Amino acid sequence: IFNLPVAILAQGLAVLRATGRLKMAKDGYEKPASTGLAAGLNKGFIVTRRPLKTKPSYRKGKKGGKVGLIREVVREVVGFAPYERRMIELLKIGSAATFKRALKLAKKRLGTHRRGKKKREEMTEAVAAMRRKGH
Repeated sequence: IFNLPVAILAQGLAVLRATGRLKMAKDGYEKPASTGLAAGLNKGFIVTRRPLKTKPSYRKGKKGGKVGLIREVVREVVGFAPYERRMIELLKIGSAATFKRALKLAKKRLGTHRRGKKKREEMTEAVAAMRRKGH
């Protein structure tokens, strides 16, 4: 990373900040074949490319079916935390002000803006599910 040009490094760090992971090339980018020359744009020894296996670390953070089922059962049995119930009440009112207030409450309890937004979205889904059910 340290011997890269500054512009490329800055671009990579911007992507790291935005997405949470360092990524230099776009998805689907195929590096051109080497020319066999020692200098130039696509310099290097000509080799046969073999496809790389996907690393297990690439699925980090993705929820599996088993975990999702367990969380669903736990949610059904345990119910909502007090702050989540308060958020649901705020979201049921349905105004823009209470929507924002729900986010502020979630942020206060969970620590970050992103976690708060995710929790508010989750609670909005819960309210919608309740309405579909007929409560």
